[in-house]
Amino acid sequence: MRTIGIDPGTARMGWGVVEKQGSDVRLVEFGVLTTPAGMPQAERLHHLYTGLVQILQRYQPQAGAVEELFFGKNVNTAITVGQARGVVLLALHQAGLSIHEYKPLVVKQALTGYGGADKRQMQEMVRITLGLSSIPRPDDAADALAIAICHAYTNQVG
Repeated sequence: MRTIGIDPGTARMGWGVVEKQGSDVRLVEFGVLTTPAGMPQAERLHHLYTGLVQILQRYQPQAGAVEELFFGKNVNTAITVGQARGVVLLALHQAGLSIHEYKPLVVKQALTGYGGADKRQMQEMVRITLGLSSIPRPDDAADALAIAICHAYTNQVG
């Protein structure tokens, strides 16, 4: 089963596609959609949507995995990330994918076995799991791959 993982954001939206065959998870591709600073929010969301639609058409995943919104202290950031998540959910739904949402704690447990894992530990597990020579960069892409791997591990199909 091919899964796209998405780390939502409006300045940078990480994405990563993995494929699970039996118990093996392999990398298909990863990247980041970016929007320029100062671009109006509606234009940013449209840019992210059209970019994500192109990625979905190119890599043809069967499932989408998205990180659930984590509420921090910055309400404005939470709102803009929530808007980006809305764009992601719309694009995934329109593409006919099954959509799965994961809390950061669940992603950490799936990859490292420990819900308190730090960013470096998570990135290293992404590298090891996918058999890469280096950690995927930027961080947003590595985070998206972690979400996709989490789904691959927890999904019983494929």
